[in-house]
Amino acid sequence: MKIALVCPASLPATQFGGILILAVNMAKEFARRGNDARIFTTDLDAADNLHTFNKKLPRVETINGFKINRTHCWFSIYLFYVNPHMYKQLKDFDADIIHTIGLRSFQSLIAAFVSKKKNIPLVISDQGGLFTHPELSEANIVKKFLFRLQYLAIKFIVKQASTIIVGNEYERDMFSRLDVASKTVIVRNGIDLNELKVEEGSFKKKYNIAGKYFLFVGRFHESKGIDILLKALDAVKSDPHINDTVLVLMGVNDGFGEKMNEMIKNLSLEDKILVINKPPRKDVVLAYQECEFTVLPSRWELSPLMPLEGFAFKKPSIGTNAHGTPYTIINGKTGILVNPENHSELGDAILELLTDEQKRLTLGLGGYQLVKETCNSNEMTSSILREYERLVL
Repeated sequence: MKIALVCPASLPATQFGGILILAVNMAKEFARRGNDARIFTTDLDAADNLHTFNKKLPRVETINGFKINRTHCWFSIYLFYVNPHMYKQLKDFDADIIHTIGLRSFQSLIAAFVSKKKNIPLVISDQGGLFTHPELSEANIVKKFLFRLQYLAIKFIVKQASTIIVGNEYERDMFSRLDVASKTVIVRNGIDLNELKVEEGSFKKKYNIAGKYFLFVGRFHESKGIDILLKALDAVKSDPHINDTVLVLMGVNDGFGEKMNEMIKNLSLEDKILVINKPPRKDVVLAYQECEFTVLPSRWELSPLMPLEGFAFKKPSIGTNAHGTPYTIINGKTGILVNPENHSELGDAILELLTDEQKRLTLGLGGYQLVKETCNSNEMTSSILREYERLVL
C-alpha cells in the first residue's frame, strides 16, 4: 500500500515533539510491513527553537525503510508553516491513503485539497486540541483572529476526511462538537519499544549527578506547567528526603525558557535543577533509564507520549488530572494524578514517590504493562492499517 503521512515537521527536528514522533513511528512500522510509506513535510531543522528551516536538508531521504519528502517553508506564522511546493509532491505520489497529523497546519489543508482532487481517502489525526488548548482562549487578538481563520480550514479538512483517528475518549468527545462521531475511531498512541531499549552508558556519569533525579522531558512552554513544578520543588526542597535529589528538565525552548531560568534563579533552585537544552535523543533514553520517575505537570495535554516512554523503563509518572492526561497516567495504576495549578499537591506526590520504593516499582510495572500490551507502535499501526484497508478495499 502507498501511504502518504503528512506532518508539519519530521526528522531531524525532534524538538517538534509528539506529532513528529507519532508520524515517524508509524512510517517505520508501515515500511517494516512492506508498505511504501512516505512522510511529506517541511525542512524544519534540529535547533533550540521551532522556526529554523534548512534548504540544505535532503529533499528526499530514506530512513529505516521509509522516505521523508521535504519542501522548503516559505514563511511561518507561529507554528503554521507554509510550504506550497508540497502540494505537487503529494499529488504526484498517487497514494492509496493520505493520513495527516495536526489539523491546525498548512500541511493538513494541502492534504485535504489533494484528497479531494484525486479522490484519495483522507485519514486525519489531530494531537493539537481543537477546542481546549489554552492558547485558544488566552491568545492575543491577532492569534485569536488567526485561530478563527484556521477553524474554517479545519471544517473543510474534517468534512473531507473519511476517518478521524483519536487517541482517547477525551479527544473523541472533542470531535463530537463537529457532529462527526460516526467517523471517529479510537486508537491509543503508541511508542516504539525497539527504539527504547537499554542504552550503553550512564546519564548520571555524563551529567555529574551524584544522587537521585526525577525527570521532565518536553517543550519549555507555559502550558506544560513547569512554573508549578518549580514552585512544588521550592516547597519541598528543605525536606531531608530530597537532599540528594535533583530535577532534570530536558527540552527545547518554546517561549517559556527565559522565564523558567529566571524562576530557577529567583527561587534559589540552581543546585536542585539541571536544565538540558536540545538534548540528543540518546541522552533522553539514558535519562529515562536511570531516573526515579517522570513528571508532567501540564495545564493541558491531549494524549501525551512522554509518560509512555518512561513506562517502557518501568518508571511511573506524576501528572495532572486535566484533559487527556488521565487516559495515559492512570491514578494508582501507572502513576499519581494531582490537580493542575496545585504546587502543594505536586510537591507531596514528588515526596511520596521519592520515599516509597515499593510504590515506584508497582506503578512502574503497571505502566510497563500498559505499553507492552496496548500503547506501542506495533498495536497502534496494526489498528490504523486495518482502518486503511477498510477504506481502500
